[in-house]
Amino acid sequence: MSLSRTLFRTLPLTAAVVLAFASSAHAQSLVEMFDAARGYDAGFISAKAQFEANLAKANQTLGGILPNIALTGSVSRTKFQVRPDGTQTLAQDRLYGTGSGAVTLVQPIYRPAAWAAYRQGGYLLQQAAAQYEAAEQDLLIRVSQAYFDVLTSEDTLALVQTQKQAVGEQLASAKRNFEVGTATITGVRDAQARFDLATAQEIAGENDLRIKRLALDLAVGLSNAKPKRLANNTKLVEAPKEDVNSWVTLSETSSPAVRQAQLGLDIASQEVNKATAGHKPTIDAQVSYTGVRNVDGTAASVTGSNHVFTPSAAVVLNVPLFAGFSTMYRVKETVALEDKARSDYENARRATAQATRTAYFGLMAGLSQVKAYEAAEASSQSALDANKLGYSVGVNINIDVLNSQSQLYQTKRDLAKARYDVLVTNLKLRQAAGTLTPADLQPINDLLAP
Repeated sequence: MSLSRTLFRTLPLTAAVVLAFASSAHAQSLVEMFDAARGYDAGFISAKAQFEANLAKANQTLGGILPNIALTGSVSRTKFQVRPDGTQTLAQDRLYGTGSGAVTLVQPIYRPAAWAAYRQGGYLLQQAAAQYEAAEQDLLIRVSQAYFDVLTSEDTLALVQTQKQAVGEQLASAKRNFEVGTATITGVRDAQARFDLATAQEIAGENDLRIKRLALDLAVGLSNAKPKRLANNTKLVEAPKEDVNSWVTLSETSSPAVRQAQLGLDIASQEVNKATAGHKPTIDAQVSYTGVRNVDGTAASVTGSNHVFTPSAAVVLNVPLFAGFSTMYRVKETVALEDKARSDYENARRATAQATRTAYFGLMAGLSQVKAYEAAEASSQSALDANKLGYSVGVNINIDVLNSQSQLYQTKRDLAKARYDVLVTNLKLRQAAGTLTPADLQPINDLLAP
């Protein structure tokens, strides 16, 4: 797998400073908020650090197959004393010193466990890259969801306030008509009940917007983040050209979750090879060069100082015979873990396929819903206009107008939410298929009002 998709695209310092001190009067785009979140989100930063750690861990396995070179040295000073037995001869004392040094090179020739660990390191690195990619995609979805949650709450609150104003006007009209005797008290009470309900909904909407804004601030690390709105009459994303089976097939090879599970199976297989290698011999080539300097002779000689050099080469064979059954049970353990990893891979593949189908059909249904809500909005507006006209000429009663108003504003609210859901579901489909990248935010960014 290419690691180009896992390069760390950090937010430039100047851009981070500008975003961090952005005031609430300046609206930020979705791309700007995602860039800010990359440098703030703890989970994403943790995934990046884990990737760097696994990169270093993978390189550690080179030590098992490349030459190992060691330098050793020692210096000693010895007092040598001789006292013959059975005599009164005085002891003979003599001091001498020894200095030695050696350079040893060991080149593994046959180490099955070391080669299995080396291949395992490569799989670990690819798995870390997939984990980093999954963390980036998860952050992208979380920021996008928080972004559009704020817009949804803003729209809901604005529509409730508009509805409250319209109901208030209808309440005032009902009161005037009751005073002049052209309407009953029922119309006044209906309008008052709708006005009180709109007031309660306004309070709930204000609180919901406050909470959604705090969630967005927490997601992107900004204070008083203000998302840009969609431009009026914005055309949403196109429906996928490929069928659902094509997306599912793509997800089975591209999804970070599936790739992590597949690599987990490969890692488990290499762990079995490492355990099995415990029954196999190892062969190493050793080359050493040792030098010894004797100062004032040695214990066996009183000659003067001298140097001794002893180069050597050897092939070392190590054959394991018995390890107290530990190797045998280690093999059984790794085989069982390999079976578990195989089941985990199958579970990840099925779960990803299900998530892809869910996102695909959700996107198709969402696009259809938007069209239906647009038609319903036009119909509800016509119905409201007709009921207002009928009320003004005495054909309809006040409750007819109130019901039409409620239906229109509910349709407007549902339409706005459906439009935002389509944009997020489109990203979720790409996440499930494993193709989601930060570049996929740009088409959505282009839909925002300048």
